[in-house]
Amino acid sequence: MALDRAARLRVAVERDGPTCIWCAREFGEHVEPSTEHVVPRVKGGPSWLENEVAACRRCNADRGHTAPVEWLEECQRRGWHPDEPRLVRSLTALAEAIAERGGQRRARPYLDAQLRRLRRRGVTVRDVGPAA
Repeated sequence: MALDRAARLRVAVERDGPTCIWCAREFGEHVEPSTEHVVPRVKGGPSWLENEVAACRRCNADRGHTAPVEWLEECQRRGWHPDEPRLVRSLTALAEAIAERGGQRRARPYLDAQLRRLRRRGVTVRDVGPAA
């Protein structure tokens, strides 16, 4: 059964914790969570749980369509504390979901490039089999 956007946001917060993936601010009365597509929709990113994390509205709006690893580096330059392990988990889970379900022709090369960029940063990223 497919979840609506609000339900997917609740699942992402429960799965990842009550903080913004990018700035680490805790969600609450003044910091509302929003659904953040790790691989942007305009780059072919699906609205699947594996591609969605919770981010504060400020970070979601500021990021726009910036690549996730590029935005991670920008957040670090700003002195924030982005959750790099959460980003790695999300990108890896999305790669696995695409390999299992197939499709997502536009998202695959973009996702592969982001995983390569993380590896160049020295991050351990589990290899995922080729997408169908």
